[in-house]
Amino acid sequence: MSFHEFRLEGDYVELNLLLKLTGIASSGGEGKHMVADGLVTVDGVLELRKTFKVRAGQMVRIGDEEISVLPEVD
Repeated sequence: MSFHEFRLEGDYVELNLLLKLTGIASSGGEGKHMVADGLVTVDGVLELRKTFKVRAGQMVRIGDEEISVLPEVD
């Protein structure tokens, strides 16, 4: 399993963009397809909303990739 940490720059990041910004998807569009195909869970629950607002403390998983979302640094 591959583990990523993502530090927010604001209150949230949209799910499809998170996949892009962590390098799991090559583009936001590819991230949208991954979500639409039912490949992504947030905190263990299947998430089908492409622009779901992922917030600090949440865990995103796709295949063997896991992303821990961390709060913004002051």
